[in-house]
Amino acid sequence: MPPPEPSITIGTRRISASDPCYIIAEIGVNHDGDLATAHRMIDVAHACGADAVKFQTFRTEANILSTAPKADYQQRQTGDGSQFDMVRKLELDFEDFTVLKRHCDAIGIEFLTTAFDPEALDFVLTLGVPCLKWPSGEITNLALLRQAARSGLPVLLSTGMADMADIERAVGELRGRCDFAVLQCVSDYPAALEDQNLRVLPAFASAFDCPVGFSDHTLGSTAAFAARGLGMAVLEKHITLDASGDGPDHAASMEPDSFKAMIAALRGIEKGLGDGVKRPVAAELSTRKVARKSLVFGRNLRAGHTIMAGDLLAKRPGDGLGPEWLDAVAGKALICDVTADKQVQWGDLEGQAQ
Repeated sequence: MPPPEPSITIGTRRISASDPCYIIAEIGVNHDGDLATAHRMIDVAHACGADAVKFQTFRTEANILSTAPKADYQQRQTGDGSQFDMVRKLELDFEDFTVLKRHCDAIGIEFLTTAFDPEALDFVLTLGVPCLKWPSGEITNLALLRQAARSGLPVLLSTGMADMADIERAVGELRGRCDFAVLQCVSDYPAALEDQNLRVLPAFASAFDCPVGFSDHTLGSTAAFAARGLGMAVLEKHITLDASGDGPDHAASMEPDSFKAMIAALRGIEKGLGDGVKRPVAAELSTRKVARKSLVFGRNLRAGHTIMAGDLLAKRPGDGLGPEWLDAVAGKALICDVTADKQVQWGDLEGQAQ
């Protein structure tokens, strides 16, 4: 028997490669610091069919020095200036997340939010979230990882900018303390398709014996579809109301119509993945009878004749003795006369009457 498939539980959902993919619509900071927009985005994500929305919870002062520069993609999107000032404009108050969590509960979509500092993580844990989504930039933050592990909540570990040593160290902080999944991620916005290295998904599953996922920063759905076929159990993808927005992440985000179409296509892909056990399906059985062949006699033969392989042909339909029985039939003697094109039957053969 094969070993049991790795899985984790998020809320009431079992998450594994063979279960429906857990799809997170990352709102992140695409609300642009506006609470009303955040509420609207929750409704949009729910209408698209996402399983969860995800925000980012932080205090700018606790995370960023006033002199910190912007990343290249941030500068492309928002122009010059400090990272601190840019992020400060995108910050929501802790109390806002309490209200957003109630909104999610009311409409039936799970609420997630990534915490970037100890105070924020303590607060997030009071909200009753079903799991913790770990940001790539904090994968080496061992103190914060240990704080998360102590919570006992499942951790979805993003691995952007990391190598295997970074991931092994982070997993070492989680293993035995909480369940986890490891997510492939490329921390560029938007990220190039050719940079995704999606074959690491089965490598992660083998190395860490856990479900795997994909935090997708590419444009479009192609990478997500490929990842699903490689075992992706969790998908995180940015959603926006307007990809031309001014914030740092809008350009790498998917607008609602496309997000909804992606989810519909993923659910279709899942129907086609099956369980990995090869067998004919019910719809094939009638076709098998006419597409396969049966053994027939290639010419008229007399009783007592010892059948040679050359006396036999394979012809449709496949409702008789199949050609895979050729070696079992050859060498047997006939107990009756037969005519050309008659299907071979065990009852025609000496010692084989049934």
